[in-house]
Formats: sequence, C-alpha cells, structure tokens
Amino acid sequence: MGESLRHRYRAVVFDMDGLLLDTEVLWHTAEVELFRRHGGEFTWDDKMAVIGTSFETTAVYFAERLGRPLAEGRVLVDEMIDLMYEQLQRQVDARPGAVELVARLRGRLPLAVASNSPTRLVDAALLAAGLTDAFDAVVTSDDVVNAKPAPDIYLEACRRLGVAPADALALEDSPSGIAAAKAAGLACIAVPQFAEADVSAADRVIDSLEELLAEA
Repeated sequence: MGESLRHRYRAVVFDMDGLLLDTEVLWHTAEVELFRRHGGEFTWDDKMAVIGTSFETTAVYFAERLGRPLAEGRVLVDEMIDLMYEQLQRQVDARPGAVELVARLRGRLPLAVASNSPTRLVDAALLAAGLTDAFDAVVTSDDVVNAKPAPDIYLEACRRLGVAPADALALEDSPSGIAAAKAAGLACIAVPQFAEADVSAADRVIDSLEELLAEA
C-alpha cells in the first residue's frame, strides 16, 4: 500500500461526471434524446468521441453529425444541457467508493471538484447526491476560459485550495480530463468507467475508487 494519500499529497481534486458521480448514464440518455429530436441516432462511437471534452468541441461535433450549420452547434448543446438538468432532478448515484473516499479524506486534505459541466449542472448533481458541502472548492467550465483538456480548471482548483499543482492529486476517468490534470502539473490516478477510454497517460490506473480507501 505504501504511503497514505494524505502524506503524499496536499490536496485531492475530483472530476465529477463518471468519476465522482454516476452521471454518464444520464448524459447518455440526454444525448440520445437530443439526437432523436433532431432526426439522428446517438451511437456509442459518438459517446466516446465527446466524453470529457469541452462544450465547444461537442457543439462542433453535434452540428456536423446532425448535418446542421456549425453556428447551431451551441444551440444543440444548450438543449442537451436542459435535458441533462431534467435528468438530475431525479436520483443521482455516486460511483463505487466515492462517498466513502470523500468522507475519509474530508478534514484531512483540502478537496475540490473540477468539472467540465456548467455550474448549473454541477450544483444540481452534487445536491442530488448529497455532496453539496463536501468540498472546499468547486470549479466548473463557467469559471475558466478554456475547459478540459486545457489545464485551466485544475489550475483554478489548486489556486482556490491554496496548493501548488505539483502537490495535488487528480482523480479522473476520461482522456480529456487526464490531459488537463497532467498539463496543469498534477499527479493523476485514472478510474475509467468505460473500457474504451484510453487512460494510459495517467500515472496510475485503478478499477474503482474503493481501491483508494485503504490509502486514505
């Protein structure tokens, strides 16, 4: 097991969708419905193409896939966000080991959420999962100029926590998120939800956050 997380790092930063919370299934439902409304079929390849990316990237992808002008991409994304918000009014489950790990680290290390989702969705998701007050900082795509895979969100999270990125650990599930964390200078442990996700750039790959409980 080695040295505990709280002795190795001065802060831990959690991605939200698919890492902390089991919201990727909700995103998928919203994406499928969006494409259905616009005469398309959202496939698993589409899912892998946009997972963890910025809304700007997703907007271009959606417009091209649905045969719409690029200028309409943002309108499609906004519609998807509205659909996702509706999903979040129902039950939101945490990923295995997530609640337990947060509880074990809370008060021992500064904790943050670093999410590519907008504040509206992040607040709703954390509320539904009962984690509203669990973090010292919550940084969303609304708080930075460039979302993941740019390092901005992780840099801002570390700034708010008052720690140097080199002293912090990121927990991620997507290639885009891992790229953002590494570009910011954080160590990164990947917990991929989907086997198709290429998480090889992470410093360590585990199957579940439950594996970190013994190290917390």
